[in-house]
Amino acid sequence: MKRWLHSPQARALGLAILLLALLAGSAWGLQQGRSPGESFLPELEIHFIDVGQGDATLIVGPEFTILVDAGRHDRNDVVPYLRSVGVEKIDLLVGTHPHSDHIGQFPQVLAAFPVVDVWLSGDVHTSRIFERTLDAILASEAGYHEPRAGEVYTLGQLRIEVIHPQQVTGDFNNGSIVLRLVYGDVKVLLTGDAEAPAEHEMIARGHDLSADILHVGHHGSSTSTSLEFLEAVNPKAAVYSAGKDNPYGHPHAEVIERLHRRGVKIYGTDLHGTIRVTTDGKSFEITTERMPQGSPILDAAAWLEGCAPGQIDINRASLEELVQIVHIGASRAEELIAKRPFTSLDDLLRITGIGQGRLGDIKKQGLACVEPV
Repeated sequence: MKRWLHSPQARALGLAILLLALLAGSAWGLQQGRSPGESFLPELEIHFIDVGQGDATLIVGPEFTILVDAGRHDRNDVVPYLRSVGVEKIDLLVGTHPHSDHIGQFPQVLAAFPVVDVWLSGDVHTSRIFERTLDAILASEAGYHEPRAGEVYTLGQLRIEVIHPQQVTGDFNNGSIVLRLVYGDVKVLLTGDAEAPAEHEMIARGHDLSADILHVGHHGSSTSTSLEFLEAVNPKAAVYSAGKDNPYGHPHAEVIERLHRRGVKIYGTDLHGTIRVTTDGKSFEITTERMPQGSPILDAAAWLEGCAPGQIDINRASLEELVQIVHIGASRAEELIAKRPFTSLDDLLRITGIGQGRLGDIKKQGLACVEPV
């Protein structure tokens, strides 16, 4: 059965069956073109669930439940979380793209809850978890759709704008489903693992990308959240989903610095646990499972010019102080002292053996700073 699903003929037949199911069975009201109400709205909640180095976002409104992505394939935390907050049915289940840290628990979700409709990007993966996901969709009574840029739907008072992709290209990350959620005056942009090339396509197509809250692309990777894209979105708050001490170094220092310089409030599941947004369509409130103290990611002073208390000024510190900075051993500390003054932390690239990766680690540590000489 699983091998059969990977043949072109079988995929075409399987998708035809799923599309027929969508036409026959979707009575839940995902309707194109209806605009949200302008008045004071019932409370809507968005949960950026802490699923480690993966993604899962739950949207719960007065008349609907949406789950965008379902965590990692090697964990079992999404279904328990959904049950803990009272989810009984899912109206829309979205897999932004077929990587296993995004669709990893689709089979468990589809087995645990009635699901009305499933959206996937249309890209086909050869992984076992993708095969199991297709099997689970076929075994369910869910309808199926591959959304494309420009489509607009409403669920109750929630407007769902499909921003990306325009077509299937085989590039899983850049083919991620990107959704702009509009609830009254409050807007949220969910970007999956879309990277800079996809961001530039969205801008070029002329989409309205403005949002109050940005779910940062690709777990905070430097491949995403380009400056041009960030300027187009112009968020008040940003959320990234990443595992604590993950091997990829997410979120990357360049992205955090870019957000800080625009005055964006930053939340991350590695630091804050599950992050919850509540809104009445006029304003929004963000609460977190925990609030870490003293993190450089929370402290804009660690990224901007000047030094905060407890930081080490590389233009004035002694060798003994400098070696406390990550990647700065005794020999590099001596070279640093010899090459003073430095105009910024980026200027540390003049030090032998300090490249972009190590510079990012230094910034993320939040210990080094530069006071003007």
